[in-house]
Order: sequence, then C-alpha cells, then structure tokens
Amino acid sequence: MNIYAVLSSFLGAGVEFVEALTIILAVGAIRGWKSALTGAGAALVVLAVLVAAVGAPLSVVIQVYWVQLIVGLMMLLFGIRWLRKAILRYSGLKALHDEAESYDKELERQKRAGAVSSGIDRVGFTATFSSTFLEGLEAVFIVITFGLGSHNMESSVIGAVVATAVVVFLGFVLRNPLKKVPENTLKFIVGVMLTSFGAFWIGEGLGATWPSKDLSILYMAGTLCLYSWLQVSRCKRQLQRESSLDSASVRVN
Repeated sequence: MNIYAVLSSFLGAGVEFVEALTIILAVGAIRGWKSALTGAGAALVVLAVLVAAVGAPLSVVIQVYWVQLIVGLMMLLFGIRWLRKAILRYSGLKALHDEAESYDKELERQKRAGAVSSGIDRVGFTATFSSTFLEGLEAVFIVITFGLGSHNMESSVIGAVVATAVVVFLGFVLRNPLKKVPENTLKFIVGVMLTSFGAFWIGEGLGATWPSKDLSILYMAGTLCLYSWLQVSRCKRQLQRESSLDSASVRVN
C-alpha cells in the first residue's frame, strides 16, 4: 500500500464530499431524505463506474510519455487553481468558504422550489445527484491522478473510499454541516500536492532528469508553500496599505 496515495486521495476526496454533504443535508431536511439519498447514491454509482472505466486503462499505458504529459498538465492546472483560491482566501481577497452559510443558502433555495412531490421528489433528486456528481468528478480526477502518479491505483481508491465513508458517517451522526473541518487548509494542502506532482510528471514526460528523483516532489512542495506564504503576506500588506489610505482620505474630507 502506498501511504502517500492513500493520504492524498483521502484529503482530496474528503474535501469534495464535505461540500456535497452540505447540499444533501439541506435537501434532505426540506425535500425528504429518500429523494436526497437516492440522488446522491445514484451519483456515487456513476462516479465509481468512471473510476473503473478510466483509471484501469490509464494505469496500463501510463508509461507512455504523452499520457504522462497530459495527466501531468491536468494535475498542474487543477492544483494551481486550488492554490490560487487558497492564496486569495488567506490573504483576505476572497471570503473563506463557510459550510454553515452554504447550508443556509441551500435551505432557502429548496424552500423556494415549490411543493414536495410524493415518492422520489424530482427537485430533491436532481439537486443531490448534480451536486454529488460535480463534486465527485473532481474527487475522481484526484483519485485517478494520484493513483497513476504513485503507480498504485488501489491505494488511491482506498483513500477515497475511506474519505467517503468518514464523511457519510459524520453526516449521518451529526445531521449538520461539517463546519469544523478545516476545508480551506485541506484544499491548500491538496493544491500543493497536485501542483508538485503535475510539474514532476510534465518533466518526466519531457525526458527531464530530476535531482533525487521522486524526492524532488518534496522540494517543489516546500517551494510552493514558501511562495504561497510570501504571496499571502504581500497581499495582506497591500490591503492594509489601501485601507490606511482610504481612512486617511475619509479624515481629510
């Protein structure tokens, strides 16, 4: 078992399914649990089929350089997107993600959707299916890429399955959004992992010889953490400077 693949998939899939859980809880409270759970369950089945249909064939041809390039590029772009959001949130340029606020908004949305249908409510089913599927697609991407990167798809799948089980269990026990999960921090960590792995794979596909081989991923991850911290500090100083200028302008006027 590859611990790195298990942990990476666990964190990545866990973050995505926490967001899906928020929608499921809100839909269940308003539209009924039967519709909410049926929609979420159907989405999970579709996602599992995708992992089996896409992950297995790719793991056979992963040594082909163009496959490494494509997957590496996807990982890099995906990781950079998460890193950018994390930097914006921690610097104050973007609001931190709040599951409690998302839950309240979804409750209001479901209340405005009209009367609940008997049996499987179409609105509730569609809401949980689409949210679980969309969040799950990102989780599937994480599972496949980390599985391919570690050459151990089984470990990556195990991490995602454990994450799904933990989120489902906590949702069932608490029946509340997982507000205390440090989702923004976890997204930052996974973003660093994806970006580091993506850069490494692109280099591998282009025939680059990395110093210390696989350990170079750790060097890149450390560099990204330092760079992110510097960017957050720079943005905070800029915001403070602008705030001071605005306050001085108000006093003058």
